[in-house]
Amino acid sequence: MFTGIVSDLGEVTAADKGRFTIRTRYPATEMEVGGSMSCDGCCLTMTSLRTDGRGSLFTVDVSNETRGKTTLGGWQPGRKVNLERSLRLGQELGGHLVTGHIDGLARIVDVAADGESRRFSFEVPEHLAPYIAPKGSVALDGVSLTVNEVSDNRFGVNVIPHTLTVTTWGAKTPGQSVNLEVDLFARYIARLLEFRP
Repeated sequence: MFTGIVSDLGEVTAADKGRFTIRTRYPATEMEVGGSMSCDGCCLTMTSLRTDGRGSLFTVDVSNETRGKTTLGGWQPGRKVNLERSLRLGQELGGHLVTGHIDGLARIVDVAADGESRRFSFEVPEHLAPYIAPKGSVALDGVSLTVNEVSDNRFGVNVIPHTLTVTTWGAKTPGQSVNLEVDLFARYIARLLEFRP
């Protein structure tokens, strides 16, 4: 479980048939093999850890299923990745509850300046649109964001300068796709309504 508050900007250093090595500023002593890491919003298991002169590196194995349904299929060395360690009991819940289970891809259709912030507009697959509501939460590439407006299968968010600086969002452009996780509660409410008498 995560909160969508990114606390490190990692970098892919190696990519080989679904096995990725990622450099991070997190101390290796604070991570463990078998532990979970949110990588651009995907909950992945760390399979190895090591350090070198420039910091810590961890390895993750990604299934064909995950690579085919997320942005991970296109990861190459040099790619920056939003990282968040798993939530521990007693920690501040600064964003919203995020599972790291990606529902699909959202495509950026527009980026516009809004003062020092940027407004992003997205298009999502029709089957995911009902789970997105104004003033609700979404996780996009692992970042907890508040939905500003919704129209059919499009929605918008505002990204503040701090987030643009400490995550990958400062480099996002129209046409790119990002990993989308809809709000956990919206997913369960929709499922319950299917069984309503």
